[in-house]
Amino acid sequence: MRIAIFSDTFLPQINGVTKTLSRMKDYMDKNAIDYKFMIPGEQTTNNYFEQTISFQSYSFFLYPGCKVSFPHYQRVKEAMDGFRPDIIHLVTPFSLGLMGMKYARDNDIPIVSSYHTNFPQYLKHYNLQFLEPALWHFFRWFHSYSHINFCPSMDTLVLLKGKGIQDLEIWGRGIDVSRFSPDNRSEKIRSEYTDGREVILLYVGRLAPEKELDVLMAAADIMNKKGLKFRLVIVGDGPSRQSLEALDIPNVTFAGYKSGGELQEIYASADLFAFPSSTETYGNVILEAMASGLPVVAAGAGGVKENLVSMYNGIAFEPGSETDMASAMEVLISNENLRTRLGRNARTHSLSRNWDSVFAGLLRRYDEIINIWRHNRRNLPA
Repeated sequence: MRIAIFSDTFLPQINGVTKTLSRMKDYMDKNAIDYKFMIPGEQTTNNYFEQTISFQSYSFFLYPGCKVSFPHYQRVKEAMDGFRPDIIHLVTPFSLGLMGMKYARDNDIPIVSSYHTNFPQYLKHYNLQFLEPALWHFFRWFHSYSHINFCPSMDTLVLLKGKGIQDLEIWGRGIDVSRFSPDNRSEKIRSEYTDGREVILLYVGRLAPEKELDVLMAAADIMNKKGLKFRLVIVGDGPSRQSLEALDIPNVTFAGYKSGGELQEIYASADLFAFPSSTETYGNVILEAMASGLPVVAAGAGGVKENLVSMYNGIAFEPGSETDMASAMEVLISNENLRTRLGRNARTHSLSRNWDSVFAGLLRRYDEIINIWRHNRRNLPA
């Protein structure tokens, strides 16, 4: 089986999509599967490994951390003609995804696609909500050409179905519980952020309007007025960082971008995970926190609900409500026994989310689609 994956985001960018694709690459390498990634790059010659073909990209004006590619179709065609894919997976509806769709349709190759980011819901955070009907119209057109449209969570599947997108299936997510583990807890890391008398709250993710960090900061202000002892550590970077730092909340620390072992240690060294976003299609960081033994306080909305079970492995709060988020965090700050129990349950829950089974299921569906496609082609009337 030869698989071509078209994506407008990839390493070294760090987000939920790139984490998933990186793990997918590892799985295909381990199982000797033939694949090519068509991805954005810093320049047209920038290939991250042998199985990638990259295209020159530029920063997106709304969010400089995101790249927009401008691929030349002839180069896509030459690369795919040489590779001869059995199936094409479109991870993006834009740019490279459109090139992948054109090649598949021109060459009679089955297509699957996956929906990763709630772009229509992001628009309101950039005062562009008037574009939402047009964007959904475009998505319905784009996804109509796929044999399967994969969704990361049931919540996302229901959303897309309600918008008229068909042939939907869930392609879940996993976590490497050997990398993200309570065993990574470090007193040295803790001492960098607290003197030992504060409970460490952790946020990991982009610092951008759609992440609703204004809710988290307002909740921190509420808890400060109540005299609660905590330290909020914010890991990540993005366009909202400067405005968030300007709020000058004394017990909020902006740690910047972290990765690898350092990030894993920070997760395990915190006491609870705080996540205000209500627009996640899945929320990979939720699983990373749970695998690290942290109870999660998160908005009860979107793909977060795929893993968060309130009062079992965390507490869900009303989306957009800083008072409800503050109340939920206060419960866990004030009750160490509950915090410990929910953190232990969070770790147990993460152990059931295995990447190998996730990707094995995906490749089975690829194989089934390819076989159906070939059968139908053989039985076309002469």
